[in-house]
Amino acid sequence: MILGKLWKTLAAQMNKIANFFWTADPIAQLQYEYDKAVDQMKEGREGLEQYRALVERVTRQVNGDREHVAKLEAQVKAYLQIGERETASKFALELQRAKKDLAENEAQLKLHETAYGNNVTKIKHATKKLADLKQKIQKYDAELKLSRAEAELAKLATSFNFDITTDFGQIEDVIQDKIGLNRAKVRVAADLSGEGLEKVKAEQAVETQMAENALREFEIQMGMVTPETAGVKADDKELGTERTRQTAG
Repeated sequence: MILGKLWKTLAAQMNKIANFFWTADPIAQLQYEYDKAVDQMKEGREGLEQYRALVERVTRQVNGDREHVAKLEAQVKAYLQIGERETASKFALELQRAKKDLAENEAQLKLHETAYGNNVTKIKHATKKLADLKQKIQKYDAELKLSRAEAELAKLATSFNFDITTDFGQIEDVIQDKIGLNRAKVRVAADLSGEGLEKVKAEQAVETQMAENALREFEIQMGMVTPETAGVKADDKELGTERTRQTAG
């Protein structure tokens, strides 16, 4: 009695373990059952091939028996035609036995052919069932993965709170601060790039004017133009001369 209780307890625990693995990954269990059925189908196909070889052997035997019967019938007729009844009777007795063997072998062949045909039909049907099962496994696998993804998305949608008081909100606020700081650096760099620009432009304008005055003074000295035609005022001329002297000095 104690051993019986222990066995029942052990069986119950094993059943729990089996149920755990069964429900943990049902797709894997389906795939395992499918693979096992495929292996059994391969074995059945090999057995069917061997059975077909037996049918072929019985068929050859029946064909041989038919040829033997036909030969004996011809011999009986031939001996009767030449009046050899005693010899004809011996072949007639052998013919009788040969026909009996032929009938038995034909009956066996019919049974074997019927059994072979039934097994072929069963294997074809099982093969179709396996193909359907494979499609179901692929479908269930895809649907299960999709349902898991949908469940995760639904969980995220309900658990994510974008309030500033949550961790996610605080992280988002830090990111926005960093973005603002980066943009501020760009703005400061752009503003600083224009510092002293007006001074540079003014110096360039003075340099250009000085070059023009020097050219006018050269033209006047060379007699190429007069101060009146060049449009140079006395003050401008003196200013240009003074600047030339300072440059030479």
